Amino acid sequence: MAAKKHKVYGSQVENMVFTIVNTSILIIFSVIMLYPILNTLAISFNNGIDTVRGGIYLWPRQFTLKNYQTILVSNTIGIAFLNSVTKTIISVVTNVFFTTMLAYTLSRREYVLGKFISVMFVLTMYFSAGLIPTYMLMKGLHLVNSYNVYWVPGILSAFNIMVVRTFIRGIPDSLVESAKADGAGEFRIFWQIIFPLCLPALATIALFVAVGSWNSWFDTFIYNSTNPKLSTLQYELQKLLSSAMNQNSNQTIASVSSEQIASLQVTPTSIRAAITIFTAVPILIVYPFMQRYFVTGLTLGGVKG
Repeated sequence: MAAKKHKVYGSQVENMVFTIVNTSILIIFSVIMLYPILNTLAISFNNGIDTVRGGIYLWPRQFTLKNYQTILVSNTIGIAFLNSVTKTIISVVTNVFFTTMLAYTLSRREYVLGKFISVMFVLTMYFSAGLIPTYMLMKGLHLVNSYNVYWVPGILSAFNIMVVRTFIRGIPDSLVESAKADGAGEFRIFWQIIFPLCLPALATIALFVAVGSWNSWFDTFIYNSTNPKLSTLQYELQKLLSSAMNQNSNQTIASVSSEQIASLQVTPTSIRAAITIFTAVPILIVYPFMQRYFVTGLTLGGVKG
């Protein structure tokens, strides 16, 4: 009896020690991950000149909204924000729909060309034609200086196809066979059976596409930089950051007069912090709602054969 009580007591001590160690490690990792975000947030609300002195940690030393005012004062920021939102939504919807359709086709074992086509898609992940041929292709397709260049080239993604195809192969074939026995066609099987069951994988690729499309600015720079109506938020912010850096590239705080310091409103560091927070907030808002699907989809889509 004493030995049994000792064993139970020892087990409780082990559980307590594990809980304490595990909690401590998680708290440390949480602090490590949260500190850069909170530090950037503090810098974004701090006076630009004061930020150059350093020593900003988790709270702004001289609170100001000038960094964000500098971002929002642009005349094109409104249309750029709208373009970024709409292109992100369109990219997610079209990529998820067409990627899932193609992945379903390639997942069918009776499709004799499935393996060959899958290999061709995988090869595109390792080899690229380069920037100039890609630009010439977009120009040949009349996508340059066009809104369609934001979403048409990204309708399909080789990586996303592989993730969804692997996930679909984990769905029992008996479901598809039963549907066919009841007279369902391929599109009905896809839309009413496969598509709902793929929600975890679809949430995964939707998050990938949304983040990539939202953060993209180089496509605007290459294809639509001459048309302000087709500008995007990230491109406008990139131009703003470049302008701030160019204005301050040949100056230091020690080399300017007190009058110049008083008139200087922002610095590249403060603008960069504000831009980072400004562009990250939409993704931070969306991610918690998709996290459980994201983890499940990425795990199953990457492990099942």
